[in-house]
Amino acid sequence: MPADLPSETPSPSPTQPPHGDMARRMRDLGDAAGWEEVDEEVREAWDAPYGEAEEWAVGTLDREIPGPHGPVPVRVYTPQGPSFSARPLLVWCHGGSFMHGDLEMPEADQVARGVAGRADAVVVSVDYRLCDEPPEMGGNPARSVGGSRGGVHAPIPGDDVCAVVHWARESADELGADPLRIALGGASAGGNLAAATTLRLTEEGIPLAASLLMYPVAHASLPEPTAEEEAALSVTPPVLRFPPETMQIMRTAYVGGDPEAAGAAVFPAFASAERLAALPRTFIESDEFDDLRVSSRAYADQLAQADVDVEHVVRRGVSHGHLNRVGLREARESMDRMAQIMREL
Repeated sequence: MPADLPSETPSPSPTQPPHGDMARRMRDLGDAAGWEEVDEEVREAWDAPYGEAEEWAVGTLDREIPGPHGPVPVRVYTPQGPSFSARPLLVWCHGGSFMHGDLEMPEADQVARGVAGRADAVVVSVDYRLCDEPPEMGGNPARSVGGSRGGVHAPIPGDDVCAVVHWARESADELGADPLRIALGGASAGGNLAAATTLRLTEEGIPLAASLLMYPVAHASLPEPTAEEEAALSVTPPVLRFPPETMQIMRTAYVGGDPEAAGAAVFPAFASAERLAALPRTFIESDEFDDLRVSSRAYADQLAQADVDVEHVVRRGVSHGHLNRVGLREARESMDRMAQIMREL
């Protein structure tokens, strides 16, 4: 039976400023609609770490995994020291609007390292293929991944992730991991890839132990916000928002066509309850001051209605992408919860 969805604590009203370390920096952003409108000192303060990066006794190994579109770079994080049983394993996908991001960004490296250390788990961070920026966003070509460049659209990034999961299962003994305790997770665009790939693998008969989705986008078009969500978004600085035109550009870059015609293989919210019902335990976390939180909430509702064991929480006081903020208390709390789930597998 599905886990009860926790009731959300009230968000600050539109007349009250949000609270927390990140929220204090948010207020300094004011009404700027773009980063070019933000004072340089304010931008530097916004990007500054909140504290020291975490240190864990975790070793790393970079390697390339065979995939249908060429090699897929990964970084394997393994806790140091003896383990008296096979460890759980998390395949992790960073975010970046499907067009940006790499294995060095905190949302990839710090999260993989932090979960591996906390949970005594193996984490495989995936450097999946990226899509080129459309002209509206500058038209910059995607960073080359695995020797390929250009022409990347769905389902190619998901194919990369799928290949890594298959490799992790087949290489579990080598990795010191339990093939029956493999979870797939990701943040933002990576959360989309993790959700869609989990559905795909489940329907292929490949069991996963859990799905960890951090502020994902599961819909081609964002659902309408609730009154509470609208109140939080009304005090979110415009520069941190995802207006419809921006969402459309990112979706089109990813899909390479009409996002509404993409189907559940790209946006899992398109899936019927019957298809969703077979999904594994799913943890979904959204950020309070984030347009994408409506997708997290609506997808969690769909999973609950399909009798999936789902838990949805809202991380209060933060905007989209808080796992990229080194030293942030809320980022540590998110990794604590992810690690707890990995230990429970």
